[in-house]
Amino acid sequence: MKITKEIKTGILILSSIALFIWGYSYLKGRDLLNEYKIIYVEYDNVEGLALNAPLTINGLVVGKVSNITLQNTSGKLVVELLVKSNFPFSKSSIVAIYEPGLIGGKQIQIIPNFDDKNLAVNGDTLKSSVKKGLTDLVADKLAPLQEKVEKMILNADLLFKNLNDVLDTKSKENLKSSISNLNETLLGFNTAAKNANSILADNKSKIDGTLSNLNKVSYDFTKISDSLSKANLGQIVKNLEKTLKSVDKLMSEVQSGKGTFGKMIKDESLYNNLDKTSRELELLLQDVRINPTRYVNVSFFGKKNIPYKSAKDTISKTKN
Repeated sequence: MKITKEIKTGILILSSIALFIWGYSYLKGRDLLNEYKIIYVEYDNVEGLALNAPLTINGLVVGKVSNITLQNTSGKLVVELLVKSNFPFSKSSIVAIYEPGLIGGKQIQIIPNFDDKNLAVNGDTLKSSVKKGLTDLVADKLAPLQEKVEKMILNADLLFKNLNDVLDTKSKENLKSSISNLNETLLGFNTAAKNANSILADNKSKIDGTLSNLNKVSYDFTKISDSLSKANLGQIVKNLEKTLKSVDKLMSEVQSGKGTFGKMIKDESLYNNLDKTSRELELLLQDVRINPTRYVNVSFFGKKNIPYKSAKDTISKTKN
């Protein structure tokens, strides 16, 4: 079959028109060879978001912003998104505006909810969100810092104003006088320091001797400490504890009346006997003193012995 020039011309024209349409759509960001679905999102503010801004899922570009319109009734901005159909995501996914850097402008990302199996379809409206970018974060940090700087400047201004009010002519003269006195005091300290250095230089030998004596005392004390550490202090303490226990046991026995010493302390009969013996001894000594011839009898002429009389009777007669 022979193709005529008219048919060739028609095919060329149709191909040119199709190529023009495809190229125009491609330049607008829509590839006619791929299938797209349209998703809508509502925002209160889309500042920095431009048309054809990329739409990403986990950093992968899956679409773009195709249109932004203003609703007259609510005043909200409706963003139209073109998303490639081969990237499914759920209806509960969130579409967030974020700022990838300081220069690139704002973009839109889909934060998918993989737990929800109900996929979004063409014409659905998803939930919106706005993430603060680096500029907003810096602004949030700088705002309180700016307030603090302004307060600090105001306080400094007030301080200088009060300082000027305080430092009148008389105060300035007093301040100069105080500085002059301070200089004189520093000179006095300098002179005292020189004198102290001179004294130290003159008595250097004595100070060295004193330090030597201190070193000797420290050495002797170290030897004493070594001797004490070598001594069997633990055994001495144990022996002392053993002795104290024995003494404690002995005192307990004495208190309970055990043993000779305990019986002597606790037995009242012994005390009574000693008291009785003491009184009888006293009577005996008195009788010896009053009647010595009764106990020592020396007779050269046959003198009769004096009959014995009780010491109590003799003492009573003597008193009478």
